[in-house]
Amino acid sequence: MKIITGGVVAPKGFTANGIHAGIRQNKSKIDLSLIYSEKKATAAAVYTTNLVKGAPIYVTKANLNNGYAQAMLCNSGNANTCNADGIEIATASCEILAKELNIAPEDVIVASTGVIGLPMSLEPFKTGIPEIVKGLGNTAEHADLAAQGIMTTDTVVKEVKSLRASQNGDTKKKEIAVEFNLGNKVCHIGAMTKGSGMIHPNMATMLCFITTDVSISANLLQEALKEAVSDSFNMLSVDGDTSTNDMVSIMANGLADNEKITEKNYYYAEFKDALKYITIYLAKAMAKDGEGATKLLIAHVTHAKTIEDAKIVAKSVICSSLLKAAMFGSDANWGRVLCAIGYSKADVDVLKVDVEFSSFKGIIPVCKNGSGIPFSEELAKEILSEDEITIEINLNDGEGESQAFGCDLTYDYVKINGDYRS
Repeated sequence: MKIITGGVVAPKGFTANGIHAGIRQNKSKIDLSLIYSEKKATAAAVYTTNLVKGAPIYVTKANLNNGYAQAMLCNSGNANTCNADGIEIATASCEILAKELNIAPEDVIVASTGVIGLPMSLEPFKTGIPEIVKGLGNTAEHADLAAQGIMTTDTVVKEVKSLRASQNGDTKKKEIAVEFNLGNKVCHIGAMTKGSGMIHPNMATMLCFITTDVSISANLLQEALKEAVSDSFNMLSVDGDTSTNDMVSIMANGLADNEKITEKNYYYAEFKDALKYITIYLAKAMAKDGEGATKLLIAHVTHAKTIEDAKIVAKSVICSSLLKAAMFGSDANWGRVLCAIGYSKADVDVLKVDVEFSSFKGIIPVCKNGSGIPFSEELAKEILSEDEITIEINLNDGEGESQAFGCDLTYDYVKINGDYRS
């Protein structure tokens, strides 16, 4: 498997575009994005568990009942949530797009992101959809336009500094595409995501759109997506807030012409591994670009009693506001790690816990068997001053392993969310 260019249009048969349709007041901001498959695709999605859901969630769920889709439409600037006519607008936008593309309205995945509770008009969709369809293309520039159109407080689409856990050490993006083989067929997966704040998925405000030319049944596509998300986006937290519009969706149009995956065989495992790779890649990029963030944090838990215990501990540590603040200050306050483990409700023997902090500058052990050990505060400060930090937690109690992704808590997070609507 290798990373390639092209984002969501890297797989065969996909085109994309992004335009300013008038949903945002700032005319320099792209606020409408479209991805289209020339062939109807099997499709799957996972959604926010928040009881307050954006209207597009309900429409997309209904549209995907048959396991197929052919287009993904998303606007930014208005979340279309808690609006009396939200369902009608989401449904009508699908109908307008379907007419332009000559497809069924039920074959549209629709999404929105932005401010909750703002009145929404259908007019930008009426005028914008014909324009965005007319400009569809399959270049990397078209993919970038689409990626820009789903941004809210995101500061990065293309460049996010290299992540420590990267397998290849290159620059990170909120877009990615990979190429891999299934038998003698070359296959591709492309993806774009947005999310910077209100990120704490239980399936964050996060959206992810994935395309692939792999041929796979709808039920196995759904299962592979759910499993990939459980190890990536569901292990991500910026601020502990689960949004109303979170959705991860995927279309698989089969144009790679591989033997259709209809059972959990070797090819299914290969596809699932590639899908998991890109979702983890994007989860880290989102954490790196958390609102106000200066550092990517990775909580890596090993030797837990079970994988579930490892996940619980990793997520608890990465969500600790006290730890996040300490990391912002480059303060090796390891007691906050132990505190977060202690209230996590995981099955842990705290007298066995070891903790280390690591970055590009080195590794420093700070806790052994649940107790502090001598360490150099100067070295710890140097290690924690890097922009990518791993908190290594060894529970010494089994074979369970997991990791969670987050960021530090800074003054700018409060500034951003203090005037978000303006």
